[in-house]
Amino acid sequence: MAAKKPAKKEAPKRSALYNVDKEGKATPTHRTCPKCGAGVFLAEHKDRFACGKCGYTEFKN
Repeated sequence: MAAKKPAKKEAPKRSALYNVDKEGKATPTHRTCPKCGAGVFLAEHKDRFACGKCGYTEFKN
């Protein structure tokens, strides 16, 4: 019998990517990709920010 494949990681929910203030205005919690535009967020790693769609990377200082 074949071994089970590990479950895929779930993407963060859209509600976790925005903060909503008392007035109802939503502000993004993550940086957006300058190449892809609004709606595509950069993943935060230990030493860099990376876009999963186009591969754009910014290194932290």
